[in-house]
Amino acid sequence: MTDVDLFFLARSVHVLAVVIWIGGVAFITTVLLPALKKLASSEQRIKLFEQLEHTFSWQAKLTTLATGISGYYMLDFFNAWHRYLDINFWWLHLMTLVWFIFTLVLFVLEPLFLHRWFLQQAKIDSDKTFATIQRMHNVLLTLSLIAVFCAVAGAHGYF
Repeated sequence: MTDVDLFFLARSVHVLAVVIWIGGVAFITTVLLPALKKLASSEQRIKLFEQLEHTFSWQAKLTTLATGISGYYMLDFFNAWHRYLDINFWWLHLMTLVWFIFTLVLFVLEPLFLHRWFLQQAKIDSDKTFATIQRMHNVLLTLSLIAVFCAVAGAHGYF
């Protein structure tokens, strides 16, 4: 396999991983959380969220890792690290920021304290906790979709 073949493989993995990752975030934000709000029992709400989110958490971790590794490979392939110093590549900064936020949440903050905090707060006031989670997901989804849109446009020379 040539270096060019590896680059195209990395780009394909990158796009596929982003589609699965951000698509999952969109599902949780626009379908799962609003549906959970309609459940009367806070115990049911917490149990179902934990069950479904746990499954997606592994997918999100794997796809953010695949996104990061393939993105690193592509930058290294083109020796394009200097683009981080060029304001014309602001969309690259945005992509990296979104990736960094999710990586920090998934691999550091969630295991250290977010998961316990969620369970404690949900037992105290489920409605308020789920409203907070919904707002956080709305912000992250919006930022992610802007990053995807701008990254595709930027990678094709629009900006």
